[in-house]
Amino acid sequence: MIKNYLKVAWRNLIKNKAHTFINIAGLSVGLACSLLILLWVQNEMDVDAFHKNGKNLYSVYERQFFDHKVTAQYFTPGLLASELKKAIPEIKYATSSTTGFEERHTFKVGDKILKIEGAAADSDFFKMFSYPLLQGNAQNALNNISGIAISKKMAENFFGSPQTAMGKTIRYDNQKDLIVTAVFDNIGANSSEKFDYITNWQAYLKDNPWALNWDNNSPLTYIQLRDDANPVLVDKKITHLLTSYNKFEKKGIFTQDLSLQRFDQKYLHSNFKNGVIDGGRIEYVQLFSIVAVFILLIACINFMNLATARSVKRAKEIGVRKAIGAVKSILVWQFIGESLLLTSIAVIISLVFLTVLLPVFNQITQKQIELPFNQPLFWIKLLGITIITGLVSGSYPALFLSSFNPVKVLKGTLKLDSGTVIFRKGLVVFQFVLSIILIIGTIIVSKQINYTQSINLGFDRENMIYVPLEGNLVTNYEVLKNEALKMPGIQSITRTDCTPTNITPSTIGVHWIGKDPNLNISFNDASVGYDYINTMKLKMVAGRDFSKDNATDSAGYIINETALKRIGYTDPIGKPFDQWGNKGIIIGVVKDFHFNSLHEQIKPLILRYGEKDISGYLMLRTQPGKTKTALASMETICKQLNPNFQFTYAFSDEEYNKLYNNEQIVGNLSNAFAFLAIFISCLGLLGLAMFTAEQRVKEIGIRKVLGASVSSLFALLSSEFLWLIVIALIIASPIAWYTMNIWLHNFAYYIPLQFSVFALAGGLIIFIALATVSVQAIKAALINPIKSLRSE
Repeated sequence: MIKNYLKVAWRNLIKNKAHTFINIAGLSVGLACSLLILLWVQNEMDVDAFHKNGKNLYSVYERQFFDHKVTAQYFTPGLLASELKKAIPEIKYATSSTTGFEERHTFKVGDKILKIEGAAADSDFFKMFSYPLLQGNAQNALNNISGIAISKKMAENFFGSPQTAMGKTIRYDNQKDLIVTAVFDNIGANSSEKFDYITNWQAYLKDNPWALNWDNNSPLTYIQLRDDANPVLVDKKITHLLTSYNKFEKKGIFTQDLSLQRFDQKYLHSNFKNGVIDGGRIEYVQLFSIVAVFILLIACINFMNLATARSVKRAKEIGVRKAIGAVKSILVWQFIGESLLLTSIAVIISLVFLTVLLPVFNQITQKQIELPFNQPLFWIKLLGITIITGLVSGSYPALFLSSFNPVKVLKGTLKLDSGTVIFRKGLVVFQFVLSIILIIGTIIVSKQINYTQSINLGFDRENMIYVPLEGNLVTNYEVLKNEALKMPGIQSITRTDCTPTNITPSTIGVHWIGKDPNLNISFNDASVGYDYINTMKLKMVAGRDFSKDNATDSAGYIINETALKRIGYTDPIGKPFDQWGNKGIIIGVVKDFHFNSLHEQIKPLILRYGEKDISGYLMLRTQPGKTKTALASMETICKQLNPNFQFTYAFSDEEYNKLYNNEQIVGNLSNAFAFLAIFISCLGLLGLAMFTAEQRVKEIGIRKVLGASVSSLFALLSSEFLWLIVIALIIASPIAWYTMNIWLHNFAYYIPLQFSVFALAGGLIIFIALATVSVQAIKAALINPIKSLRSE
């Protein structure tokens, strides 16, 4: 019997080639898209989940209460880890770390010089985290102040192999020699933290004495609890630990507390709102999980609609089967079986699509996802998706077809009732509601990304390059600057300790005349050199830039408009200003500019004198069209002055674009999935149009005989579908508005939700739908009425 059902199913598929193609194509594309998204979602969920001690690993974050606000951050004092380990018995291991900061330093072995990204961490680091050691052991890998643990890749680059690297010496920033004490395996794609070396934490503190101050935050702090520890109780214990170390808290300036977050949750839940963890990448995981379900639903709806619409074609078959004794349950399983057969074919084709699309998908998402064909769990999940898709798409048609009355069928009096027709139309509306939401979302995401690219930041990021000041470039900065300004292609030069789109350091150690002692304001701050305003092309509201012609500028400050509003000076130039006890005067007020992501409001900013800093970046503005010439000039000078370091640089506009990397990925994926959702929906619409035209072929013939024009027949056949699209647009628009309004509020600066966006989406979907239907409608309208009426 099963063999017979399979034969019948296969014959039906072959007999109705067009509808079979539409169903299989829709399901294949839908399944391929959904599987791609699910692979990406699983990859995101797997990040940082590989650590053996994962259930006991926690990240410490700090909340700050001041200026009537609560903020939170992962940056903590550099001494916090060692203090936590001493103060809290439930803590087994603790480490400070700079992992994730993208610190790049120069290493030299013999004549080979490489700039490599890495970090510093405490001796407990490898005891806590499961980064496999190929050489050395976790107990003493980072115990030596002159020691360094390097990756397999770094060991191979410098020494040929991990084995030969052990105990060898490597030159660090041309300042000191470090000994390789361990070699760890290359960090995998499933780790949120990427690094190729780890240096000793005490060495880091020695090189960065500011980190010994409890009032300065920058490193990250991680802890591992004992197996019997209660995380909730530990969280309560550490809450007020900073109180005794915070000199500002004793003065009532601001208060701090600490809290814990599971380390494996940090990657997906890293945003803070009012001092509480609130979203992060998890929002995109949830969003695209919903999109995967949407696309698969659209494909399933196609199947339901076409199967239900063509039910009249199989009515006699069902009538005969029922007349000779077939019961409803047998017929239900027959049709579900046909659905599962078609779904299985679609799954096989979708795997081919998946293989072809995955490299492109990896490029868009910046991932290294591989098809897990060798994992049994993948095949179990795929089988589950196949069964669920087959049941969802085939259940309603099976129940509907199996319920036909055999007497009516065999008499030829069977007609689809109004409920069935309404249900079918409702599925079309629902299908296009999902598609329209995706289209509107895609347009808004695209417009917001374009807005971030085109907005006036308050400075000119074009033709601007950053060069890190390291090695001899620090001590020879004046020579470097003077020589560079003589070279072709270079317009102006300055220096700073922070790049203009990433001024994150902040302070509350600021005083001025008339300051309310109960007012606690956080100011972002950066040290800058001469010609900063000119090189950045900032606009001055009052006063001037730092200048070597004014010896007193070393005690001068430039503030932005937002800072001026908080300070309250009406005539600020020359007024006293004090930062960290360094008394000076305000020499300039710069017009507000964006120095962080558009996710954040412009904050009060202090620019202090930093022409003689011992680190930071040289900022170079090139003449338009002469960037290559300027870079060649800079490389020549830097190699002459700094032969033990590679010449490296970064473009300002590229660094700015990195701030919106997630949004750009979301935009690219949204474009692709919205297109595919429309494609699948239109396949279904085409199938319904084909069937409608087929059912009304004689009516069309009669109308043509009576004088109906092609245009009137086209309007007749397409109007029914047009109204369904209009209804879908009316339903989808408020849902899309609400959803995208929430998304846009993740930015402090965003585009308005304009009616034109919804009109564009509506016009686009109507045009696509009409173009899809018109092919079949015009074809039906052009049929010779003699042929269509011949049987009459």
